This record gives sequence, C-alpha cells and structure tokens, in this order.
Amino acid sequence: MARPIILTVDDDVTVSQAITRDLRSRYADRYRIVRAGSGAEALAALDELAQRDLQVALIVSDHRMPEMTGIELLERSRPLTPGAKRVLLTAYADTDVAIKAINDIGLDHYLMKPWAPPEERLYPVLDDLLDEWDRANSRFEGVRVVGNKWSERSYDTRMFLARNHVAYQWLELERDAEAQRLYDLFGGAGSELPLVLMTDGSVLRGAAMPELADALGLSTKAESALYDVVVVGAGPAGLAAAVYASSEGLRVAVIERDAPGGQAGQSARIENYLGFPNGLSGSDLSHRATTQAKRLGAEMVLARTVEALEPRGCIHAVRFDDGSEIEARAVIVATGVSYRLLAAQGVSELTGKGVFYGASANDARATEGDDVYIVGAANSAGQAALHLAQFAKRVVLLVRGNSLAAGMSQYLVERIEAAENIEVRLGTEVARGTGTDHLETLTIADRATGVEEDVAANWLFVFIGALPRTDWLGDDVARDDHGFILTGPDVAALTDDATRWQLERQPFLLETSIPGVFAAGDVRRSSMKRVASAVGEGSSSVSNVHLYLETI
Repeated sequence: MARPIILTVDDDVTVSQAITRDLRSRYADRYRIVRAGSGAEALAALDELAQRDLQVALIVSDHRMPEMTGIELLERSRPLTPGAKRVLLTAYADTDVAIKAINDIGLDHYLMKPWAPPEERLYPVLDDLLDEWDRANSRFEGVRVVGNKWSERSYDTRMFLARNHVAYQWLELERDAEAQRLYDLFGGAGSELPLVLMTDGSVLRGAAMPELADALGLSTKAESALYDVVVVGAGPAGLAAAVYASSEGLRVAVIERDAPGGQAGQSARIENYLGFPNGLSGSDLSHRATTQAKRLGAEMVLARTVEALEPRGCIHAVRFDDGSEIEARAVIVATGVSYRLLAAQGVSELTGKGVFYGASANDARATEGDDVYIVGAANSAGQAALHLAQFAKRVVLLVRGNSLAAGMSQYLVERIEAAENIEVRLGTEVARGTGTDHLETLTIADRATGVEEDVAANWLFVFIGALPRTDWLGDDVARDDHGFILTGPDVAALTDDATRWQLERQPFLLETSIPGVFAAGDVRRSSMKRVASAVGEGSSSVSNVHLYLETI
C-alpha cells in the first residue's frame, strides 16, 4: 500500500528545505514527503494526488506567501483532502490570524517559526496529529459490532467501546449486507443483539457491559483487598486524583461504572481548557489522563458499580453491586453527575432509540444528512450543536429562555449564529416524543403562546443540566437538597446529630462528614462545573488525603 502524503508548502526555498529535512528525518519511513513552492502549486499537487487516490495525512503550510496565503490554501484544500490534518507556520505577528483560523477553517494547529529544536517544538505536535489521522484512516482489524440502529443495547455497546478507546466497526443490520451475513452465520433467528465479534474469533450475543469488558481484557476486578486510596469515578476529577496520588507513592484503585472521562469524555470539543488553543476532544483528554494514571501506577477497575460505602474505624469499605468489596485508608468520591432526564411525554420510552443524553463523535457521524434537535442552552449544548452540524443537514437548538447568551459562552454563541445549518428557536420546549421502535415525531411547544408544532425527527439530544450520583453513599455523608456532597466549611457548620462533625480538628477543605472520605469535582456542592476546576479539585483532594493520613 502506498505511503500517505505529508505536503509542505512554502515560497521561501530555505524554509521549505528546512521543514522538509526535519519531516523526512522523523517520518520518511511511514509517509512520503512532498514539497510545493506556492499555494497554486500545492493545489495542483493535491488535485493530482486525489485523482491517483493517494491519501494526504498532513499539510504544513507557511502563512505569508504571495498570491495565496497559507490560510487560503488550507481552506481551498479541504474539498480535495477532507480528512487531512492542517498546520500553519506563522510569525509571531500572525498569531491572531492563526487563532481565528482555528474557528473559521478548522485549523488543527499553528506553529511559530523557527521551530527549532524540532524534538521539542515540532515533532510532539505532529506526532499527535498523525496518530489521530492514523486511527481514523488505518485499515480496520478490530472488534465488529452487528446491531440495530435503534437498539438501546447496541447503542450502549458502541458507546462503551468508543469511550474505552476500543477500535470497532459498526455494521447496521438493516443496511449492510455484511451485517446480515454475519448475523445469519453467528446469530440466527431470535439471537439477542448486538453481536460483538471479537478479534480472537469469539462472539458475544447481547452482552452486558461487565461481560463485554471481561472479553476485551479490561480490568474489572481489583488486584488487592486494601489500598491507600480508592477513587470512585474516573471523570476529570477522579483521573486527576489518580495521577497525583499514584505519582506521590500511594497505592490507588480507580473504580468506574461506565468508562473513563465521565460527561467530559463525551464532549465533542473542549475549547476553554488551558494549554490547548485549538481545543481537544473529551475522548482525547480522557485517553491521555487514563494512560498517564496507569503509567504512574494507578489501577483502573472498569464496568463496576459501587453501591455502598461503610466506615470501619480508620478503614473504609467500598462495596460493589455483586456483594464483593475492597478496603481503603481513604476514599475520594468523584462520581460526577448524570444528565437530568427530559420529562416530556413519551420521551423516556425512546431513550437510546433516537433520544440521547449527551453526544459523542459516533453520534455525529450517524446523523449525516438528517435533521437533528437539541434541547439545552449551556456550553455542552452549544458544543454539541457545532459538532453535529458538521454532519447533519440541519441542527435545531431548542431553548426554553429568551436568550442564548444567558447561559452560553460568547465564543460559542457567535459560532452558532454564524453557522448556516444551525437554527436557534427561543422560548420553546419539547412537549412529546412519539414513535414505534424509535423516535419519529417531536411535538414542540411555544412557551409563551402554548401553540404546538409536530416535526419529523429521528434524533433528539438532551442537555438540560445534571444531578449528582450520590444515593449509594447512605445517610452518614451529608448532602444538600439536590444530592450534592457537603465538604469542608459546609460540614463544619452542620448541627444535625446524624451528620455533624465528630472530631476535635476541623474537616479538611474537601473532606466530607465522614473523616477520610473526600469529594472532588461536579459531585461536590459549590463546585464550578468546569473541566479545569474538576481537575484542580481532584489534585487538591490528594493533598487533603496526605493531611488525613498523618492524623491516623
């Protein structure tokens, strides 16, 4: 198979030779490096490569070129190379233009000249971009999933695989001849969907997530009976706690019910996270954090549900839903929040069958050419709208209030207003959802007049707030009326005998009403509900754990 292409574009011969030299030094064994001296020459080369059906993985272009700037070239190259990664070389004076290009043309990254030493300023950026391109374009040799498009179990299986970064191929039974062949071969009439065909030749039929996790070789059982710290929840707060605790010599187990990343792991794009000027996906962030935690020694236990916490003096028992348990000297609760359910008539019966809470990259591709409806007006809804709009024919954002800007960051509002295929309907809500085996019709109501409108719809994504996962903690852990955990000063102020602080010392900042049990991230009352703040609280909770361990 022909090597994919990396195209460099620069009118300055010296710079062109330098970037080509550095690229060949690093990537010549896997990619073919092609040079062009102008935007016009580059477009001609890309047209020829497209006609020869050769893949272009990366375009690295200087910005300041006569006749056609680098940004103009990268924008015009998109129809010829829709999947290629695009990097702009700029001078310091052009950084504002490059940042604007991230939003305007989907620029993947910009680098300031000079990029020496390339080992520090060039290769790490390009390695990440090329790895991402390889994952999206390499020949598939992973798990195959045969299922029904509107099957809730099929959807859950796909989401579990995607969020655990397991490569898989989706084969839809109603559309793909190969899916029907595999179903007849391995399933047969009446077999429960989905069929999951593993790389070792084994087949799972309608498997629950723990069974699927075991088959994939994911760790679903703790290796030890006692840990220094057990972290319940592997969202940004839990993963940050795991990274810092394990790096500081504590023995750590992280228990996760679904998959690492939490709600943030499903975000199509996190654009306000410090240090990533062009944003990063929630999946990418969770994958990096999980890898980092494992490398530092944290143990990940996946697809396990914690149903109880039992203090035993200086030890805390964490009990699973199958009755088994592990113990820890300290516990960090980082279970985050679950999406609030939409109360509209008929919607609950269609969950996973056209009605979804949150949106992933897989969801977006499945909506290609369709109309999509989104309920919500916060940043998560705005990010989902922009991501889905790349594939859907039309995205309709349903907002209960009279202003989109009231609950959404201005940069998202501006991009939504500029998108040609996104429609914002203020003062509206979903009254009903109907369909046989999947969502077919939505009834949308005007909140001011009460007038209702029926629209054909197969896709509804809901972002209407969230509630904490804390019922399993029992009555000894103090919570507010909404279920969020009280910590630190809030615990010290409690007067109820059942939950008031019992020790002479004051509770540590993130400590709950049970000494040695801490809370971090969205599950905690008064948290900021931002990824960066969750990461900060997760790391801070470890310093609290150290202080606590010194007292026992």
